[in-house]
Amino acid sequence: MKATITTHPDRTMNTSDSVQSVASSSFFQPTLIKKKELAKRLSVSTRSIDVWVSKRMIPYIQITPRFYLYEFDAVFAALKKHYQVDARP
Repeated sequence: MKATITTHPDRTMNTSDSVQSVASSSFFQPTLIKKKELAKRLSVSTRSIDVWVSKRMIPYIQITPRFYLYEFDAVFAALKKHYQVDARP
């Protein structure tokens, strides 16, 4: 299975433009990160990421059988939805 990431010829996420100006354009490319970077941002172990992937709790893109990429905002939203504790009235 191959993953294709399309890029806009005028803008990439590596430009020095502010995030707001990139997001306001008609095309927005999500930032994909590796498992180690995701674990670092979430302050968890890489094994926790593996468990969440195996339970299909977080979204991921499988590049090869051993290599996955993640979009931080989507993963954070999925974890927040799954682990959110509602206050009782």
